[in-house]
Amino acid sequence: VQLVESGGGMVQPGGSLRLSCAASGFSFNAAKIAWFRQAPGKEREAVSCLGPNNPFPWYRESVRGRFTISVDKPKNTVFLQMNSLKPEDTAVYHCAHAPGDGLFYSYDAGEYDRWGQGTQVTGAS
Repeated sequence: VQLVESGGGMVQPGGSLRLSCAASGFSFNAAKIAWFRQAPGKEREAVSCLGPNNPFPWYRESVRGRFTISVDKPKNTVFLQMNSLKPEDTAVYHCAHAPGDGLFYSYDAGEYDRWGQGTQVTGAS
């Protein structure tokens, strides 16, 4: 399993970014996928999660309505579209993989066994 993120950068408040996570070595039909973030001095937190066969993602409250997670299975890529960015969205964003089946997603970082290297998102204040 390999995950490689890209697409981070610095944006003004209200701006948008689309993060990509190029995935290999597993099937999306047998995996939970999530985006996590970690800001300096803070705990890592789940941003959005997908179950392998669940069409309804989970979002943390602070990003709901602004962020959208999606998967392009033919391209083996997971996206996180981030709109209306705020300074408090500043963090290193990681995509993560966990084996899974059925409908279940997870926002527990301990369940994820593979992580990308991360991409920095900076919301300028």
